[in-house]
Amino acid sequence: QVSLLESGGGSVQAGGSLRLACEVSGPTYNTFVMAWFREAPGMQREIVAAANLNGDAYYADSVKGRFTISRDNIKSMAHLQMNMVKRADAAVYYCAAARRYSVSLIEGDYTYWGQGTQVTVSS
Repeated sequence: QVSLLESGGGSVQAGGSLRLACEVSGPTYNTFVMAWFREAPGMQREIVAAANLNGDAYYADSVKGRFTISRDNIKSMAHLQMNMVKRADAAVYYCAAARRYSVSLIEGDYTYWGQGTQVTVSS
């Protein structure tokens, strides 16, 4: 049984930083692509960043140069470092895992999901 648990969400001022964490429990973490999605009110869920075990990473254009996805393969964790946060970044952020080797941008490829963590941005 695989489960994902996010933490680190909260309120941040525009221009500030926040670090989200995702702890993966269960077998075969090292076969997973890890990703972060987000869903803002009234908007569709969108991919933010994804990374495979080899370090290949994808970033949405809206977060390139500001957000960094990383993995701790010993602790079976993934992180999303959010810098220069904008009001448009406010959303519920979800950690997701897919049992595959190459990065995928497709939500349906991700089998395992966390419960989500809220990020609020104040001006």
